[in-house]
Amino acid sequence: MVADILVELNHVFVDKTFTYIVPDNMINVLQKGMRVKVPFGNQFLEGFVLNIRESNEDIELKEIDSLIDDAPILSTELLELGKYISDMTLSSLMTSYQAMLPKALKAKIKVDMHPAYKTYIELISKDSLKLNDSQKKIVSLLQNDNRVEKSILNKISASSVKTLLNKSVIKEIKEEEYRLKLKDVKKKDFNLYPYQKEAYDEIIKYKDNSEVFLIHGITGSGKTNIYIKLIEEILKSGKTAIVLVPEISLTPQMIERFTSYFDKIAVLHSGLSDGEKYDEWRKINSGDVNIVIGARSAIFAPLNNIGIIIIDEEHSTTYKQENSPRYNTIDVAKFRSKYHNCPIVLGSATPSLESYARAQKGLYHLIELKERANQKDMPKVEIIDMNKEFKKANGFFSKKLLAKINEKLDKDEQVILFLNRRGYSNYLMCSSCGHVETCPKCDISLTYHKTSNMLRCHYCGYAKKKEDICSKCGNEIISYGIGTEKVEEELNKLIPEARIIRMDIDTTTKKGSHEKIINDFMTQKYNVLLGTQMISKGLDFPNVTLVGVINADLSLNFPDFRSSEYTFQLLNQVSGRSGRGDKEGEVLIQTFNPDHYAILYSKDNDYISFYNEEMVIRKELGYSPYYYLALIRIISSDYDLAGEISNKIADYLRKNVKEETILGPSVANIFKVNNRYRFQIIIKYKKINNVQPLLKEINNHYFGNKKIKVEIDFNPIQM
Repeated sequence: MVADILVELNHVFVDKTFTYIVPDNMINVLQKGMRVKVPFGNQFLEGFVLNIRESNEDIELKEIDSLIDDAPILSTELLELGKYISDMTLSSLMTSYQAMLPKALKAKIKVDMHPAYKTYIELISKDSLKLNDSQKKIVSLLQNDNRVEKSILNKISASSVKTLLNKSVIKEIKEEEYRLKLKDVKKKDFNLYPYQKEAYDEIIKYKDNSEVFLIHGITGSGKTNIYIKLIEEILKSGKTAIVLVPEISLTPQMIERFTSYFDKIAVLHSGLSDGEKYDEWRKINSGDVNIVIGARSAIFAPLNNIGIIIIDEEHSTTYKQENSPRYNTIDVAKFRSKYHNCPIVLGSATPSLESYARAQKGLYHLIELKERANQKDMPKVEIIDMNKEFKKANGFFSKKLLAKINEKLDKDEQVILFLNRRGYSNYLMCSSCGHVETCPKCDISLTYHKTSNMLRCHYCGYAKKKEDICSKCGNEIISYGIGTEKVEEELNKLIPEARIIRMDIDTTTKKGSHEKIINDFMTQKYNVLLGTQMISKGLDFPNVTLVGVINADLSLNFPDFRSSEYTFQLLNQVSGRSGRGDKEGEVLIQTFNPDHYAILYSKDNDYISFYNEEMVIRKELGYSPYYYLALIRIISSDYDLAGEISNKIADYLRKNVKEETILGPSVANIFKVNNRYRFQIIIKYKKINNVQPLLKEINNHYFGNKKIKVEIDFNPIQM
């Protein structure tokens, strides 16, 4: 008997398996999906067992050296899913499988990870023995509590514990303890409002079908309550559920909401330690939980008998993986939905145009929620024209916004301020010669972070200390642009009594920082929350009555055909953080483009009008959802070689495609990153079969080339 093994040699072979003899002592235990160690040349490699079969090989084969796992870590479903992702994204099969697993279970990556145990002591004999005082104290404690942690008893006397163990008066019990502990939350039930119940009834009818539902519900309409009641019904039939959120920042509130209703929950997201991910994965794989909550990677949770998959804030770009394998989470969810014959529920106040178009065509079931759960009106939104206000403004704050912040704080209410740019300033420029400090590795200016007094590149991570004078001419350097750090500094000067907490990538690097910031703001330790897009959606703070958007134009001016959609989504979502409790909410949006349709429609919370106008533009320009897109990125440290290969690929495509449009090659938006030049080609197509074979051929041709790297991204988020 032989086994086909996929080993970690992606830089040499594309999806090639190697055949090994299954030793006699493994014949009855080896299974597909296990990891094994195999000899390969003069080394040993780890790999996945993809197939076990009778031998028909004429050549001499080596034997599998050893088993790494006692049971498969990739189920039959996940093995099939890996092949689907590999075909769909043109990534290697090994890369696809590795993406599904925590670091401790990946092939080749050396992480010494073991379960964590806690040791308890129990009393065996209650007979009166000759005991000293400390031994008597230990026995007395065990008679009262039956079981006590060994560490507690060791504090009384470690030697006495050892003596009692040797005399068989007590016994030691080791139990695994998962490293991630969810908070105990008081259980509470609720009833759905009539309009929520209608949505629930529509979905639950298809609980045994792989249908896709799009819940388009205004902010505050109670989509989470519908999710909970759907899962409650699914669990009654012995099935399991996956719930995805787009940001780690949303996870704490979502977990708290679910733990107030359910018990057997696991959590998966990038903010967990390697040990916590390992524990949570094993907890899921062993069947100890029936609900998994997490970010994008939680879609690979090794659950059996999945009954529903819920993707909250489905419009979020974070559901698209930007590194290989470049999968879209919704596509992966559809694969698992068909495998388990279960529904997918997509929820958003601002669905992606692609999802809403599919709902309009009847490919998705569309459910509209037009009421807020607390029967409150949507917050009043006012647009502030900064073209008129800029000269009268206090720095970055219009007089109206500043007055409103003061008014809310005087009433002991809370304020959210939104600016989708971190750091202190966009760039530093010499006041004399105009020199801008740029990254030596990338084609981009360095962002100034005042708290660390560092200039940083947000692409490659390069950093250096800020100098006060120009490195070219020695004159004064002036900071330009605006980031959350600068807004925080300015607001502290304008309103010294404001208690401000900032939430962006720079303040959430430490473990648990998201949860701490959210809890501190919820308990009103702070009355102003300032942040980037991580505060724009999903969060629920009942005492927030004002949302201020410092600059609505940042996403609008981004060179991307989706910039209007992103702007509308951000403004609509962040506006929805206001007035979610009993008090009325207000929103002030500062902009230099007050007449832009994305901003005007966000003021009126009018998704339908925005959708209709944007779809006309997309059709005229030939963009998604009327056409699919594929991005080919050509990367090399050799500028001439990158340009040459780009032209070759573009010529090859133009000769071989039929109805598709080829754009480029052109330089990427950020032309140089980490000392590597980047060109790109865009393909607009309607039928994947017309382009995928060609792209696969291109991908395989340049695979493993050390001088040139070719990346292919279907329906990219960034272009």
